[in-house]
Amino acid sequence: MKFGETFTEYLHGEEEWFLEKCRHVEYKKLKKVLKKCKTCNSTRSNDEHIVSSTTSLSDSCQCQSCSWCDEMFFEELMKEVSDIAGCFRSRVRHLLHLHVATGMQRYMMSLRRCFTDEKQTLLQEGQFLIQYITMNAIAIRKILKKYDKVHSSVNGKKFKLKMRAERIELLHSPWLIELGAFYINSGLDKVGNFKNSFGRVSCDYLNDDQPMMQLMLPNSIELEFDLTCAICLETVFNPYALKCGHIFCKACACSAASVMIFQGIKAAPKNSKCPICREAGVYAEAVHMIELHLLLKIRNKEYWKERMMSERSEMVKQSKMFWNEQTKHMIGY
Repeated sequence: MKFGETFTEYLHGEEEWFLEKCRHVEYKKLKKVLKKCKTCNSTRSNDEHIVSSTTSLSDSCQCQSCSWCDEMFFEELMKEVSDIAGCFRSRVRHLLHLHVATGMQRYMMSLRRCFTDEKQTLLQEGQFLIQYITMNAIAIRKILKKYDKVHSSVNGKKFKLKMRAERIELLHSPWLIELGAFYINSGLDKVGNFKNSFGRVSCDYLNDDQPMMQLMLPNSIELEFDLTCAICLETVFNPYALKCGHIFCKACACSAASVMIFQGIKAAPKNSKCPICREAGVYAEAVHMIELHLLLKIRNKEYWKERMMSERSEMVKQSKMFWNEQTKHMIGY
């Protein structure tokens, strides 16, 4: 079965009720744009007699950039990708917020469990989100490959770089790591039927020098995420993902931004740069990776306890220094 048929079947399958609330790649529409462009190019080539019988495929299409295609194709695709990334982010955030709910919300959810299987609902939505992001990522990859084939160009590859630069590349989202951690924390990595439909997630190397999370998504997509903090070179503790996608320990990120731990990452100055890519302004939208933190707490208790004591000690030390400075400033000596 061709991917176009598979994607259409997915859109009208059992997840249709879920997809009605989410944007998706208009795969057929974009493919029609390319088909029309291909027809126009072929007609123009025949009229001008520029293609000979011995011309190779790479020479047959000199259209490195098509203004009509670019206007209709890339503009629409960029909008779709942005909407998909935003929808995925908001849905995963809401899902995980319910999973780690506290206070009154946790109490209300415990009451609801008396009448409905709330956990099963959360797990099902997590499964749909994995399928959603995977299918759309494949659709984007396929349509960009088709664009480059029609135009004999590399503009499709450049578009991928642009997505990465604008932090909307679907399979490199920190929310995907959070969803993988949620998968393991829920115990689904040990359930056979979920392995087949949801994919497979493993995080078996937390005690090693190179801690990794491995995701085997539907359609044989394999992803690996390094869980090493680039500053302290240890497994991330109380991890935060900056807007650029790089993950650090909270204490390390605060230190790099010249703020104290108790002030928090989002108190960093606007011109603070990521220690790895040196991009500025990435601290304001940092994501606290609560599920990943919970996973590390469960899987590596001794290390987590040691780092927690160290962070608390450093926080107390910084707090004393801060308030001593404030007192001296107010008193005047």
